Amino acid sequence: MSKKHVIVKPNARQSAVSVSPDGQLVVAVRAPASDGKANQELIAVLAGYFQVPKSRIQLVKGHTSRHKVIELLD
Repeated sequence: MSKKHVIVKPNARQSAVSVSPDGQLVVAVRAPASDGKANQELIAVLAGYFQVPKSRIQLVKGHTSRHKVIELLD
């Protein structure tokens, strides 16, 4: 298991993943930050980025924040 710190930017024009200079992942998602839609899309985008099933990505901390901690499960 490895934990990653992620910054989420909802309501973006397109979904994308980039890495900030300090090593944090910055994920832009098209979904709005309401009803958990941005969190669901975050997991889907990260699953594609890390090439793992969505079930292997778990949101550990920051469910209502832009700063989140995700965990990649083994």
